[in-house]
Parts: sequence; C-alpha cells; structure tokens
Amino acid sequence: MDDIVKQAMVKWPNVPNCFGWLGLDARGNWYMRDDQAQALGSFTSGAEGAKGSLLQHEKLIGFIERNYEVDPDGRWFFQNGPQRVYVELEAAPWVWRVQEDGSVQSHTGQSVQVNQALTDESGRVFLVTDRGLGLVHTQDVLHAAEAVERGDWMPESVRAGELPARYGYVLSPEAETR
Repeated sequence: MDDIVKQAMVKWPNVPNCFGWLGLDARGNWYMRDDQAQALGSFTSGAEGAKGSLLQHEKLIGFIERNYEVDPDGRWFFQNGPQRVYVELEAAPWVWRVQEDGSVQSHTGQSVQVNQALTDESGRVFLVTDRGLGLVHTQDVLHAAEAVERGDWMPESVRAGELPARYGYVLSPEAETR
C-alpha cells in the first residue's frame, strides 16, 4: 500500500466505504461505474453500459493496483486514500497472464506460483496460486493448455458458482449491502 494512502487513513479514519463504483472484468480491466452505469444494472448483468467506463489512465490504474487488497470477509477493495472502494468482480479477484515459458503474473504485474489448476463448466481455466484464486486471461488459454500437456498442471473440474465460497471471495460486495 502506498505511504500516502496509509497517512490519509490515519488522518481521516472514519470515511465511509464506497460500493458499486469500481469493477474488475474477466480480462483484468478496471471500470468506473458512475450513477448512470449503476442504474443500468449490476456489473455482471450484461446490460449495455452497466459495466461503466473502461479506465485507461495508466497512473490511475497503477495506483488502484498498488492499493488493491482484501478484507477479512473476502471482499476485494481499492484503498483510495482514507476511503475503501469495494470492487465488483466479474469472475475472480485475480486475472492471470500465463507466459510462453509457463510462468504466471497477476493483472497487477506480480509473479505468482501456481498450486492448482481448475476448469469450470464453461471451459474457463482458473489457477490457485500463492496469491489466491484467479481466472486465466482468455488470450493466455493456449499457454495454459501447453502447461497441462507438459504435465505441469493437472486441472480439476469445478462449478464456477462454488468458487467464491470455496476460495473465500465475494463477487459483489455491493449486493451484500442491500
């Protein structure tokens, strides 16, 4: 976490949490969800415009990713100064980028160690790592398949709906507040 964020938390300890305003899609993209986007439906509703606006400002994305954490209840958030902004997740808290050599990085650029591979009923590939559970980016499924063929990973079949409870994360912290 950035030092400036830690200082702001000390200076303003009672800022209310924010829900519904930030989303992470299945490709590791961040979306800002203003009132208009939220009124169109949930982040994962599929309704046109409900995801919000794709963030493209590199410094803002870097700030979010450096301050991306999880609370004890499995709700992922971005610590924005003194305010905790809870994140709506499309699929998982992490999106993994599998490299040609089989190494894996998070959507935030951190290298991780793979402990287990999973495939769901839709054929999506999830990896359990030393940082937790995440979805393999769609562009990297070929590299994941190569790791399976090499015998590096032995995928277990799972149901996507069971993953949040099994791995302790919440897809929609906003839905829990209603």
